[in-house]
Amino acid sequence: MRRHIMRLAMAATLTLSGQVPLATPASAYQVDCAILLCLAGGWPASAPCAHARAVFIRRITPWPIEPPLQIWRCPMGTSYAPLEVPGARERLFDATFRVAPPRQSFPSGAPVIEAQANEQADIDISGDAFGFVRSIRVFHILYGQRENQEGECNQTDSTRLGSYGVQGDYRWTSSNAGLVPPSSQLSIPNTCRSYSYRSVFVDWRDHAGNYGSEEVRY
Repeated sequence: MRRHIMRLAMAATLTLSGQVPLATPASAYQVDCAILLCLAGGWPASAPCAHARAVFIRRITPWPIEPPLQIWRCPMGTSYAPLEVPGARERLFDATFRVAPPRQSFPSGAPVIEAQANEQADIDISGDAFGFVRSIRVFHILYGQRENQEGECNQTDSTRLGSYGVQGDYRWTSSNAGLVPPSSQLSIPNTCRSYSYRSVFVDWRDHAGNYGSEEVRY
């Protein structure tokens, strides 16, 4: 399976960057399948991967804060007729580039919430080959500090972590600013001067283990 995913990522780099016309409309492929392909391949330069990455980042941009990859929207298990036995690459390519109407996860104007999801991938992704899915972490950073009139340092830290389960389900759990990766712009002062920081930070590793991250301040 690992070889399948490595070939998949390499094929994604070539196919998405060279064989898909630059004018291909976003509605011509399943965006979450494209996110899966492009993330595995290290976000190769192409119009579909640029759109997939934009959606990936838009979803963590309040409001609301969504799972950046919604793997349950990529129908890998239902792409082929029952008599056929497709591999991982064939399943993802078919699901990605089958014409389908765009799907909006949440209505516009929704309140500030951290969206969870019980849905899972429709095939078994528990193996190491899909470890790059579980590498995705979303930190909703809410940190502040100030010194009160008595000279005491008052700190507030409501940081939360969004992460993926074995089969691609998504959950939020309590965390703290001290666990935020150093690639974030968060910089807590050594002294108790007034400081406030709010952002949504996401990081990941592609199929080869290469690290990447993005952060949205608000």
